[in-house]
Amino acid sequence: MRAVTQNAVGGPDVLTIANQPDPAPKTGEILVRVSAAGINPVDGAVRAGYYPLLGEPPFILGWDISGTVEALGPDVNGLKIGDQVFGMPRFPKQAAAYAELVAAPAKEVAPKPEGIDHAHAAALPLAGLTAWQGLVRHGGVREGQRVLVHAAAGGVGHLAVQIAKAHGAHVIATASPDKLDFVRSIGADEVIDYTAGDFAEKVDDVDLVLDAIGGDHADRSLQVVRDGGVLVSLLNVHDATRAKATARGIRVERMSVVPDRDGLVELGRLVDAGKLAVHVAQTFPLAQAGAAHAFLATRPIGKVVLAI
Repeated sequence: MRAVTQNAVGGPDVLTIANQPDPAPKTGEILVRVSAAGINPVDGAVRAGYYPLLGEPPFILGWDISGTVEALGPDVNGLKIGDQVFGMPRFPKQAAAYAELVAAPAKEVAPKPEGIDHAHAAALPLAGLTAWQGLVRHGGVREGQRVLVHAAAGGVGHLAVQIAKAHGAHVIATASPDKLDFVRSIGADEVIDYTAGDFAEKVDDVDLVLDAIGGDHADRSLQVVRDGGVLVSLLNVHDATRAKATARGIRVERMSVVPDRDGLVELGRLVDAGKLAVHVAQTFPLAQAGAAHAFLATRPIGKVVLAI
């Protein structure tokens, strides 16, 4: 099979196309012929060596896949050859998604949503599960709540806005000025240009915050959360911020996304119900994975995908 490999950490140019042995599904696994693979910021961080999830190279990046079941390992039930599936297998361990074939645990994929193609399905798992687990599992989002989503035009953010709206929340979203119209178009009730002053001076009485930025954002977000509210962060939260939250009865959740078949099924249900749309900024062929990483670094709206 063809796959994108790297022998050293570094910039996008370390990604090269090469022939690799075909994987074989083990017990409880399926072999997926990959039609598309999503790219996420964590991929770039691992590639560059900033986030050594996979140890030292060589390795094959990627987690998001959408494709067709080509073979079944022993003890696989509920799936058959020819089924179209999507998922985020093995995260944070190596899934080797930038490849024509991927062996994946059967319990970590779900039926591809019928209403979208493979490119859009591949863009959904990691970002969508991050948003869904953050808002629903960790945040307990409910109808009528005021929810603040930071970086609302990004991969996670644009899905989080829609998931919160699907649960009946009033959504406040931060974004850069050139992305405000997009954020409005996906359902945000209020939009804030984060370059035009401190967002904490423009919003208050928030029940739930989803913060994908980190740094002082968590502390500043705390200023707008009501007593007893929830702050969910995708990055580490300083002890001082946690102490302030505890004093006000605010629950702080530091989350990392995990494979989640039930979550994938729910995301697919929202997509097919017309309540969740994945925005793909650009698609690149597998051999241009380096160019795709360079494009992602420009912080486009939505997601970037490899078509395989």
